Amino acid sequence: NGCFMVKHATPEGARVVDLVRWEDAMQDEQLAGRIKWAELKRHQRAIEKVMRSYKGRVSRLVDICRQSIVFQTTEDLCRCLELIADDDDIKLCAIKNRLTPAYDARATAGYRDVNLNLCIVTEDTHRLGLSAHVCEVQLLLKPFALVKNDAGHKRYVAFRNARGQ
Repeated sequence: NGCFMVKHATPEGARVVDLVRWEDAMQDEQLAGRIKWAELKRHQRAIEKVMRSYKGRVSRLVDICRQSIVFQTTEDLCRCLELIADDDDIKLCAIKNRLTPAYDARATAGYRDVNLNLCIVTEDTHRLGLSAHVCEVQLLLKPFALVKNDAGHKRYVAFRNARGQ
């Protein structure tokens, strides 16, 4: 029941973000073409993060390639996490649970998710030399996805910069 964000314009020209289930998108090529795939982290931000957050340790930067999956319920999110953990082609490198009540959300301006760092380990990824490449998957609930828009991201960048991250 994981969803992906899709953008479209209303008849009045306003940009709107909706959520679409993966199964539905695979049935509709036009809908699948509107999924908002995350872009690679920009060079400047990657350098900034390595210096600010990782004190120059480049090997700690693992979120260059990332994607979000959005869920209506924590039960659906947990089921997805179980499926990923049980997949023999996936090696989980790290799990950061920002949904736990023990997490201090002030560190992320109230934003919460379950953040996975993983490698896809298959014959193809071995052959291509990519089996050790770490990707980030952000599992988040719909209310957090809806504020993760252009204006929300600008506010987060200002917050992050003020903290020197």
